[in-house]
Amino acid sequence: MGIPTSQALAVATYILRQRLKGRKRYPLVLMLEPLWRCNLECAGCGKIQHPDHILDMRLTPEECWAAAEECGAPVVSIAGGEPLIHPEIDRIVEGLVERKKYVYLCTNAILLERWLPKLKPSKYLTISVHLDGLRELHDAMVDRKGVFDKAVAGIREAKRRGFRVSTNTTVYADSSPDQMRELFNFLMDDLRVDGMMVSPGYDYPKAPNQSVFLRRPEMIATFRKILSFPEAKRWRFFHTPAFLEFLQGKRAMQCTAWGNPTRTVLGWQRPCYLISDGYVKSFAELIDDTEWDRYGYGRDARCTNCMAHCGYEATAVRETIASPLEGIRAAISTIGARESHA
Repeated sequence: MGIPTSQALAVATYILRQRLKGRKRYPLVLMLEPLWRCNLECAGCGKIQHPDHILDMRLTPEECWAAAEECGAPVVSIAGGEPLIHPEIDRIVEGLVERKKYVYLCTNAILLERWLPKLKPSKYLTISVHLDGLRELHDAMVDRKGVFDKAVAGIREAKRRGFRVSTNTTVYADSSPDQMRELFNFLMDDLRVDGMMVSPGYDYPKAPNQSVFLRRPEMIATFRKILSFPEAKRWRFFHTPAFLEFLQGKRAMQCTAWGNPTRTVLGWQRPCYLISDGYVKSFAELIDDTEWDRYGYGRDARCTNCMAHCGYEATAVRETIASPLEGIRAAISTIGARESHA
């Protein structure tokens, strides 16, 4: 778990406070989608299939800050769509950092070098670049040549400017364990990213290519192989050991859908980042009025093949905090994570 020690402590303190207050459901990460417009059409994406008038909608910086305050989660992941298309993304990030939120700015990096001069390095900001493989595989998954090279150039420039940089990799049916091994070694040894996130692709019904998705047994077999390589011990993942064990089928978990609430241009999405059963106006309405027990593996067919970190990492974090042994394991894996920028 390569996340900075300060972030790990902030999240742990936040969870303990929620428990002392007797709260059963509380968010860990706000999934903030200030727009759904994107400059790519990836094979496994089910987020951008909306009419143009919705794709043209934007959350204002003030709406983004209000969502963060209303939700209260210590971490904010800015997703989309492509966040760097938003004309005020620098203001959105700046306001969240001022509120001492740990911000993960997700991007395909096509526009990253253009925006870097307008962003400020901070221990609260991590630029998270989408990379699903090395050049051939990644460009195939995003359906455009040259995107891998653009992303690599953006990562190098961001690191040169002193930003914390992580990557986010989605594993699909075409992602062989050997290809993932090559990618992770490249990210660690050549690009020297601060950490990596990885997750199986979710089988969005609206995704243009349904053949790219793995089924749950295939996910487990794939991750067992990926994480069995000798060098996996030095790969720095922004995940708990518990979540990585879950991906390998070594630990049973139920998802925590309310752990990563999603604020979109249409409101708070019910119930989670991946499934849309409508929208509500307030975070309180989302938490209090959603029938949470209807969702999850074995409860809703749409959850059958979901092992995504946006649902299960929240469970893993809560279990880690609740168990002294898990806490020690997580602390050991965090030692050596690089802090940067006061």
